Amino acid sequence: MELKLNRPICFFDLETTGIDIGKDRIVEISIFKVFPNGNKESKTWLVNPTIPIPPQTTAVHGIDDAKVANEPTFAQLASQIQNMIKDSDLAGYNSDRFDIPLLAEEMLRAGVDFDMKNRVSVDVQTVFHKMEERTLSAAFKFYCGKNLENAHSAEADTMATYEILKAQLDRYPELENDMKALSEFTTRKKIADFAGMIAFDKDGEEIFTFGKHKGAKVEKVLETEPGYFSWIQNADFPLYTKKVLTAIKLRKLNTK
Repeated sequence: MELKLNRPICFFDLETTGIDIGKDRIVEISIFKVFPNGNKESKTWLVNPTIPIPPQTTAVHGIDDAKVANEPTFAQLASQIQNMIKDSDLAGYNSDRFDIPLLAEEMLRAGVDFDMKNRVSVDVQTVFHKMEERTLSAAFKFYCGKNLENAHSAEADTMATYEILKAQLDRYPELENDMKALSEFTTRKKIADFAGMIAFDKDGEEIFTFGKHKGAKVEKVLETEPGYFSWIQNADFPLYTKKVLTAIKLRKLNTK
């Protein structure tokens, strides 16, 4: 089954220096773009993360400091990546919880604005976990009947993810072949930022999910304790979380 698209969708995968969204960096990114007319294009970049790659991480994806020493930094690639994804929805494997948040951090760090306001995301891992509870390699074997060669290579994982989603649509007729519907199906919870530090309550209002103000409405906290905003902005929080918080603060100011 081919995807029914109203706009392009970019399947992508990252290999990184680690799993800390706020501190770790991309060492490889692969993007596979599918257009509504069926055309496809793909691009893979090795990236100099500008920080050391831990040996235990190299053991997973095979990329060490020497391999990326002469490669461009993410800041040098950011405009190319933005041009490829700016008109597209996004899809990946565990992408809602890891790849998209980390990509957002790298983009913002490079001075390129990034948000998900005018696009949706489809997390193929969530479809799989809701239906079968397996890993990427097992998903590829289960849905496509193939062994995943070169697992933890960004390009191999990206292509496998694309093939898995198409096979999932074939297998589960109850899944709608529509990116917005798939995005809603793969969204675990309603959050305002990628890190899940600001979520939406049952009334659709932003609340903090951590610290002393856990469960409190963000607007109320910013009004009664303005120093809390400054503390977050100056502390080691993800850049996208800071961006969302700033937008809430400005929205409140503009309604006064």
